Amino acid sequence: MTDVLSGIRVLDFGRYIAGPYCAALLADLGADVIRIERRGGGEDRWVAPVGDDGVGAMYLVMNRNKRAMTLDPACPEGREIVRKLLATADVVVANLPPEVLRSLALDLESLRRVKPDIILTTVTAFGAGGPWSHKHGFDGIGQVMCGSAYLTGTPDQPMRASVAWVDCGTASLAALGTLAALMARQKTGRGQKVEGALLRTAVAFNNPALTEQQVIQVNRIATMNRGQTSAPSDLFRTRDGWIIAYAIGGPMFTRWAKLMGEEHWLTDPRFADDRARGDAGELISKRMSEWTGSRTTKEALAELEKAKIPAGPLYSPQQALEDEHIRAAGLLHDTDYPGLARPAPLAPTPVDLSETPGRFRHRAPTLGEHTDEILAELGYGPDAIAELRAKDVI
Repeated sequence: MTDVLSGIRVLDFGRYIAGPYCAALLADLGADVIRIERRGGGEDRWVAPVGDDGVGAMYLVMNRNKRAMTLDPACPEGREIVRKLLATADVVVANLPPEVLRSLALDLESLRRVKPDIILTTVTAFGAGGPWSHKHGFDGIGQVMCGSAYLTGTPDQPMRASVAWVDCGTASLAALGTLAALMARQKTGRGQKVEGALLRTAVAFNNPALTEQQVIQVNRIATMNRGQTSAPSDLFRTRDGWIIAYAIGGPMFTRWAKLMGEEHWLTDPRFADDRARGDAGELISKRMSEWTGSRTTKEALAELEKAKIPAGPLYSPQQALEDEHIRAAGLLHDTDYPGLARPAPLAPTPVDLSETPGRFRHRAPTLGEHTDEILAELGYGPDAIAELRAKDVI
């Protein structure tokens, strides 16, 4: 089996999630990804520490399949090393502000002077062209500005999701754009800039709600976990836990009503279609809660499955780790890393290709683990490497 990106080299100057996860997806597909960190390690290396060396859970996830080197890219010797690396690279991933890219000579114009066909993949917080384009930001800002957090929680307590879906979505789209740019380069011989933005992703993912609002001015407000465009669509307490269940469309609602013993609801105009059922969601959720409250999670899920109504159990992170399906389907890959008390359960490439799948080749690198190896590939001998280290370049 040939990795689809075998022979492609990516330089990863990313931070936190949007850049590093994009580069990790490219690494999964076979690219040689070199993560470049400052000498003490990037700030994202230490988020949610789990290892003896302080390495964080986020770093372990976002940097699998990569090699890593430490470098001061701002000093003259560091700039020369970057220039030599660029000459060997196909893609630069850098979710850094435009002014930082320019100061490090990582903007597209500067990169093209070294490698005319190079691809620059970058991510900003707010995207180009608006009055906030110069501002910095994180995942949660995208969540609150796109309207998502407003519709989550209650009117008095909006909530952002704890999962960084804006970051991860932006990283995935940046990887998609990078693949498209590589395909275009095969046809034209030219590289280009691929630019993602957190707010762009958030607005795109929440686009149906924005479209509904502009077209019919529905002015929705938050309703906790209850959906608003069909019903039942909610989290429901059972005798020993919680489940989530949905009925979308007439046939599914018909099966649900029969399961509840409420066949007469099928001719009730309050429940005539998904929109009406969404408007009556509070009543429908109350009826469903009565039903689930008299059953265990296992019993409720079994009856819903028999009725072909999608449902699933609410898990804690520990329960997710222990779930039989998650483990059997290979959705987590236990991975050793120096200094961990237990293996890290890393999720592999979240899309499967039948012929050229992404694959797990090796763990995330320790700080500067491959510095000497990478410099040797660029022609630096042991004495030159030792001198660079003595001068705090690496």
